[in-house]
Amino acid sequence: KLYHAGKVSMGKMAEELGLSMSEVLDLLAEFGIESPIRYDDYLLGFENLRKI
Repeated sequence: KLYHAGKVSMGKMAEELGLSMSEVLDLLAEFGIESPIRYDDYLLGFENLRKI
């Protein structure tokens, strides 16, 4: 509810639930809530993180 209302970010939600971002995306999809992040954006972020 908090994410859908814009009161918590996906990152904060993942942290609070002890889930990865991909698990949060899956969870949101189960509840019919669309994420503003496309899967391609997620993969790009993951690739950038791996370079660090």
